[in-house]
Amino acid sequence: MRLAHYGRGWVRTACSHPNEVTGPGPGTLSRARELWTNTELGDYCSPRFGALAEYLLIENAEIGRSVAVFPGTVPFDVAALNEPMAVARHCVNRSGAEPADKVVIFGAGPIGLGAAIWLKLRGVQHVTVADVIPERLETALAVGADAVINSAEENVTERLTALHGQAANALGQSRPATDIYIDAAGVAAVINTTVESAKWGAKLVMVAVQKKSDAVDLGGMLRSELTLIASQGYPTEIFEVTPELVEHHERFAKLISHRVPFGDAKHAFELALTPGAAEKVVVTFDDER
Repeated sequence: MRLAHYGRGWVRTACSHPNEVTGPGPGTLSRARELWTNTELGDYCSPRFGALAEYLLIENAEIGRSVAVFPGTVPFDVAALNEPMAVARHCVNRSGAEPADKVVIFGAGPIGLGAAIWLKLRGVQHVTVADVIPERLETALAVGADAVINSAEENVTERLTALHGQAANALGQSRPATDIYIDAAGVAAVINTTVESAKWGAKLVMVAVQKKSDAVDLGGMLRSELTLIASQGYPTEIFEVTPELVEHHERFAKLISHRVPFGDAKHAFELALTPGAAEKVVVTFDDER
């Protein structure tokens, strides 16, 4: 079970109306009706739409539209990555990255690392990941990044120039030959670093939520004709990613840093809420494969 408003589990029964629900135990019908009406915690955290429930009722269920079916070869914890990997895939789709492009991703969390995997599966020439936590940078290399930058210790612009070569902005000022910058960190320093580093015609894709706004050097954007692209959610990608998630499930499994038994779920929340303590936390049950 993922600690969020999505999850995965067994399909217990299919029916045309919630009143027809049957299942493995005598309480199934009452539980199903409860799921149908309980909105105590709000739509995206309630048992009606969320994952924190014994049973989940899905209206008008349709494979490829409201349900993704995984083969038994894929562990439940990896199947639970379908939603965040759809976010990462939409970001990559929005970037328009092509094989010859050189890309840097700021933020080695699940979305940033997911984007790195999708870029490499797309055949992108060189993908660099920047972060301030060494363990996350190790994971980035493990999932296929070509290089990493510890932005707390290294000069990002200089490292990108060494990795991607040298280009220039519209005024002829020297800049790294990086084609695409992806912000999966959500900190103002990423935007400022990109504006300072961007070559003529570079792109910045913003997939992270900016927690705190800061002044942006619009003149710097002008000097590089930097294109800002916003990436929100997954308009079409939620089921687009499933076949490749299945095919490459061992690679995606490396994104999970902690698997916590259900009995210790409180600790799982503590990990997820502590910056830098974990990458992806999954709550597991004894009967999961």
